[in-house]
Amino acid sequence: NADTVVLSNPYRSNDKVMKKLCGTVSDGVTVICEKPVPSTTRGEAVFTERLAAEHHWRRVVVVSWRYHLIRARFIFDQCASGSGAVFSFVAVPREYLQTVAQFSYIFAYQVGGTLKALVQGECHR
Repeated sequence: NADTVVLSNPYRSNDKVMKKLCGTVSDGVTVICEKPVPSTTRGEAVFTERLAAEHHWRRVVVVSWRYHLIRARFIFDQCASGSGAVFSFVAVPREYLQTVAQFSYIFAYQVGGTLKALVQGECHR
């Protein structure tokens, strides 16, 4: 069981949901919120690597939506492999009901994002 949950918080400071969650401790679980810089998966990978090193985490579970997991894994391999932590990637357990057009857009967006990450290369440490 995890004793820490990290949430990416690219939202405005008055976001009600994040204000309620960030910095809390409940049942021994601490919630840490970080603003990704840049406000992308790349930024999330960078702050996750830093937090893993600071807290000496050996295992990190990255939770995202199913269509994003391949790109997230690729970007985390580029930008978060130096912390010594082992990263696992898990899809949010939910159904995705969309039209063919919506799925086509999602697919194209994820392919474009993966190509962008490929061009950007590894993060500079």
